[in-house]
Amino acid sequence: MEDLLVDARGLEPPEPLERVLASLAQRRPSQRVRLLLHREPFPLYTLLKQMGLTYATELMPDGNFCILIGDPPLSRER
Repeated sequence: MEDLLVDARGLEPPEPLERVLASLAQRRPSQRVRLLLHREPFPLYTLLKQMGLTYATELMPDGNFCILIGDPPLSRER
């Protein structure tokens, strides 16, 4: 199943958070959300834990972050 992509690079808070939460609400069971962001979203991590979701964060070569969000256990396969 294809990941839902949320490209929030360059957006100011709270828009990235609003977009990723909307995508999480729309995803199908076991579907992941891939968030692209220009900064690391520390407040989002707390919310994801409270929601019972897992995440994996990767710093990309261009300095942006890719956060893969899904149900436990989270697979890092692409």
